[in-house]
Amino acid sequence: MPASLVISAPASAVGKTTLTLALARAWRHRGLNVQCFKSGPDYIDPAFHAAATGRASVNVDSWAMDRTTIAHLVSRGTDADIVLAEGSMGLFDGVAARGVSGTGATADIAEMLGWPVVLVIDPSGQAQTAAAIAAGLRDYRAGVRLAGVVLNRVASPRHEDLVRRALNEAGIKVFGALPRHAEISLPKRHLGLVQAEEQAEIGKLIDEAARFVAEHVDLDAVLHSAGKWSPQPMANGLNVTPPGQRIALARDAAFSFVYPHMLEAWRAAGAEIVPFSPLADEAPDASADVCWLPGGYPELHAGTIAANARFRSSLRAFAETRPVHGECGGYMVLGAGLTDADGISHEMAGLLGLETSFAKRRMHLGYRLAELAAPMPGHRPGARLRGHEFHYSTILAQPDTPLAVVHDATGAVIAETGSRRGHATGTFFHLIAEDR
Repeated sequence: MPASLVISAPASAVGKTTLTLALARAWRHRGLNVQCFKSGPDYIDPAFHAAATGRASVNVDSWAMDRTTIAHLVSRGTDADIVLAEGSMGLFDGVAARGVSGTGATADIAEMLGWPVVLVIDPSGQAQTAAAIAAGLRDYRAGVRLAGVVLNRVASPRHEDLVRRALNEAGIKVFGALPRHAEISLPKRHLGLVQAEEQAEIGKLIDEAARFVAEHVDLDAVLHSAGKWSPQPMANGLNVTPPGQRIALARDAAFSFVYPHMLEAWRAAGAEIVPFSPLADEAPDASADVCWLPGGYPELHAGTIAANARFRSSLRAFAETRPVHGECGGYMVLGAGLTDADGISHEMAGLLGLETSFAKRRMHLGYRLAELAAPMPGHRPGARLRGHEFHYSTILAQPDTPLAVVHDATGAVIAETGSRRGHATGTFFHLIAEDR
């Protein structure tokens, strides 16, 4: 029977990912089997989880997924000794309107699965007030149980003592306190952490985090506070239709944002995935029946993509007879042009008329519900697709026929409709699930 915990916090950028990775690796060093999950739509953290545990991690999302889907995904933790779910943003942060089974808040997953919460509290610039925040989070929602807290970035022993005393008076267990430690800071860029696969030293970084956390946190106390979870293996898979039987998947530093559960669902349905690298000027597999370009960082590699004539010409030839779909960055590469941060315009594949600019930066962030006006690979017209959009690129032109009517989480119609032309389709949102 696995032990289970949710790692959350009052806000973003407090240290959830670092603590999750450190606990996972420290317990793995002790011979425990650790399974991680990510609550919410973040598609970067699961790769870090996999690096720390040696087991694939997937997202669970209460706005986009129903309870059956979530139960199926977490059932992979049945054979683990300890299950850790890393939260997004603050514990109760979600959208205003309820989705399929919740608002997307980490608290939804904690309550739904009955997993206790370990809070990461950064008391910088405060002392006893940190206890008031923790107590407020503990008492805010009856179905969410707080196991205790780990303090992060404490300034001094005196500072730690003040915060500990206040938390003890509030009846909140303190598992440990971490002083500032720059050596385990994970590097970031505009869409979040620099991806695990791009960091050659990620194993050493996680090992150092594990050593540091084991030195300052009572790992046995954390483990003993975990819930005892009795997952039931799920016979039914995800409600996902693969976009094709043999899928040419762009996969490199420019095309890396794809949800692990989607790839697993495609394979489980019998599809074969054949990766190729546009940055290496590779062509999509000629025997594939569909080509899929996920999101990533094409704006950082626009010059290389524009110069890779073999990739662009082969993609155009592929699209003459077979479907090609792009998500976010992949959608931008299917377009006519991409302007980078320096204001330099680069020619893209030209399968769609989309023109985007990273020089004119504006954040686009949030859940998306799309009703397809036309088919896209794996989905029929009228299908209701749930996804998430996060990018800083501005649309300069989107002249093609809209692919879908797209709403945000409040129900408001948004301008990022996606596009279709011939066999090419694209969306700015990353697909998470289709409504059953």
